[in-house]
Amino acid sequence: MRELVKKLRKYEIHIRKAINSQMQGDFHSIFKGSGLEFDDIRPYQYGDDIRSIDWRSTAKYDQTFVKKYKETKEQTVYFLLDISASHEIGSPGKQKIDIGKEICGVLALVGLKESSQVGLIAYSDVKEKFIKAAKGEKHSSEILHGIFKHKRTSKKTDLNGGIRYLLNAVKRRSVVIFISDFIDEGYENNLKALAKKHDLINIQINDKRETEIPKLGIIPIWDKENNKKIWVNTSSAGFRKSLHKTYTENKTHLSDFCRKHQINYLSIDTEDNYVPQLIKMFRVRNKSLKRA
Repeated sequence: MRELVKKLRKYEIHIRKAINSQMQGDFHSIFKGSGLEFDDIRPYQYGDDIRSIDWRSTAKYDQTFVKKYKETKEQTVYFLLDISASHEIGSPGKQKIDIGKEICGVLALVGLKESSQVGLIAYSDVKEKFIKAAKGEKHSSEILHGIFKHKRTSKKTDLNGGIRYLLNAVKRRSVVIFISDFIDEGYENNLKALAKKHDLINIQINDKRETEIPKLGIIPIWDKENNKKIWVNTSSAGFRKSLHKTYTENKTHLSDFCRKHQINYLSIDTEDNYVPQLIKMFRVRNKSLKRA
């Protein structure tokens, strides 16, 4: 655990330095954009969003006013971490579950270093671990232990259940970082609701072994979520084509869904160096938020 924490802190420093070097202003936050509070009112100008009109002041002063907001210095960041058994694929130490936990850990350290309040929900098809958002060095230890030391109680997946749990548990608008392989069905409506209520980032973890199965003929494959053996013909062109199609369609569907609903999306393979990809995503994200 000590070596892992050392590795994560090294990545955390690298990410913060790389992104903060391009930021300007008194307040720097990699998770910029979620914490807004009322600041003042000003006269309406052409092009202002009509949803920002302060109708009470407008009626009182017989002139149209809009509300001004400022970014609060105290961000709240929640991680929704999928730890179901479908993530146990990949090389030793670099399975999807390992990479997902590492990304969760390093971004949690980034948030805590910036004095954000950070919380964790680990989910399978049940609530596995819930740590309420807080900040401080002591809390960083609690978060890391929640990520890496928790013993999973269920192997199954229910992304819908995880999303519903977060929607009920987290009332204040927050940055929500959802880390999963997103291999499930019927969760899109709640994911859309999550994006409306919170500032959502989806990070999809993939592994090439999910599609690049060697041609070994008819072999047994163990379904970890359902605890049963399935016999498949890995040499069958139909099987291999169907496997690749399902994987590609799932990834494309999620990417298109996120683009449509203005959700930040990042796909990471277990063999990739995820640090540069995270840096690139947050740079693009923060630039777009600044323009907005």
